[in-house]
Amino acid sequence: MALEVRIGKRLAKVQLLNREGDRMKFEVDGRTYDLDMVEVEPGIWSILYRGKSFNLEIIPGSKPKNYTVNTLFQSYEADIVDAEAKYMEARDKAAFGEASNRILSPMPGKVVRIPVAIGQEVKAGETVIIVSAMKMESEFKAAADGVVREIFVKEGDTVDGNQVLIVIE
Repeated sequence: MALEVRIGKRLAKVQLLNREGDRMKFEVDGRTYDLDMVEVEPGIWSILYRGKSFNLEIIPGSKPKNYTVNTLFQSYEADIVDAEAKYMEARDKAAFGEASNRILSPMPGKVVRIPVAIGQEVKAGETVIIVSAMKMESEFKAAADGVVREIFVKEGDTVDGNQVLIVIE
């Protein structure tokens, strides 16, 4: 299973391809790395790569899936950006982007309720659709005042990630 890891402004796709004892093969953004990795004590890793030794200290951060990664000379903040993190980020924005006129599903889910109709005027902050995903129901709200122009789904529909659900103009 691939994960996305954000280190500063860089977003890398990371996947563990194989593990045999301490030998691990990772793919990072399409590039393969064969590593010998040993956790020498909790949170401290010794890594051998192409005959060179590296040490990492991985410290859990202030929020879930956030870590501080220390090397000999540098420190990095790293975040695991999985489906749940993407979902929560999209839910907090209510609709992708500021004052967006499109309500998108951040991940696969099921439409629970649509309390608006085509042609209906809505106010900023008014709930326009409720989607259930990952055992949570999320209300998506209009980012700005407008009129519901299109509804692409109906209650009970299964939706894909990044699928346009409603357009408000």
